[in-house]
Amino acid sequence: MKIYDVIIIGGGQAGLSVAYFLKKHNLDYLILDNNAEAGGSWLKVWDSLKLFSPGIYSSLSGWMIRPPKEEYPDKNEFISYMSDYEKRYDFPIKRPVNVTSVTHDGEYYHIQTDGDNYISRTVIGCTGTAANPKIPTYEGIEKFKGEQLHSVNYKNPEQLKGKKILIVGGGNSGAQIVSELTKTNKVQWATITPPTFLPDDVDGRYLFNNATQKYRSLLKGEVNKEEYSLADIVMIDSVKDARERGVLHARRSTFSFSSDGVIWEDGTSEAFDAVIWCTGFKANLSFLSDLNIVDNGEVKTNGTRVELLKGLWLVGYGNWTGFASATIYGVGKTAKNTVEEVIEYLINLKFG
Repeated sequence: MKIYDVIIIGGGQAGLSVAYFLKKHNLDYLILDNNAEAGGSWLKVWDSLKLFSPGIYSSLSGWMIRPPKEEYPDKNEFISYMSDYEKRYDFPIKRPVNVTSVTHDGEYYHIQTDGDNYISRTVIGCTGTAANPKIPTYEGIEKFKGEQLHSVNYKNPEQLKGKKILIVGGGNSGAQIVSELTKTNKVQWATITPPTFLPDDVDGRYLFNNATQKYRSLLKGEVNKEEYSLADIVMIDSVKDARERGVLHARRSTFSFSSDGVIWEDGTSEAFDAVIWCTGFKANLSFLSDLNIVDNGEVKTNGTRVELLKGLWLVGYGNWTGFASATIYGVGKTAKNTVEEVIEYLINLKFG
């Protein structure tokens, strides 16, 4: 069986970023992607989603996205960009391929899929988080008879026509979905803390730069881990419109569930037909289960390099695999550093 130098598992923004830097070297590599087409996790987001940064902050390494029709790119524009990016650099990709298991025999990695199996000297996991949505635990949630869906399963208002909706989560996804659904439905927004809205003239560039500054302070011991965030809400046009309509008011999300709705902290009850959880995601690491290295949803890493096994890296899962590595703009630096480590590792394998 053919032995690859590198197999990348996942063909989203992290996988393509890694492939861009791998392509600069004479290596035999392959991307395995479980989607039927280009786009990664962006294929799963709601129809009207807008990115909230200009082109340079909404582009992968090496090639900038085309100027969008409006101020910021929408979902379809970014998916089209990812498809064109793949073609521009002619990455070797097989899809749809579901990786079911990764094992290591002491020398090589064996990648089992729902189709062919593969052998590689190294593996770079880039499966992201979209396949593993996070829903918090609430008292009485098992009693609730209404519909529940995570933001990854929400597409458009037609899904929830005529329903009264509770939207839980205070980030950009919560704000954008509240902004859309309040035009057609009765909606209550609930957040752990009051939503933080950026000034109208500040976009995603501020989020990234501000988080970067705080992260550097964290490394120096000057701030706590909780003090930097990429979650402040950018006032894109739809959110500004919602503000003008007076619908961006959130209650504190301290409630329990009843069969037909929730009981708020003050004891009052409110009925809801559906709940949308805009509560984030956890790393999708199921493909590593046979390696016995996953602990509480994470793997011990030094940067992106897995510490417990040689020849294995994880890119794009969040700050624990490289600061801002789960963002379009931030993943490039992480991918570049990862490929440098992979090259060094393969050279050492060859020459001892």
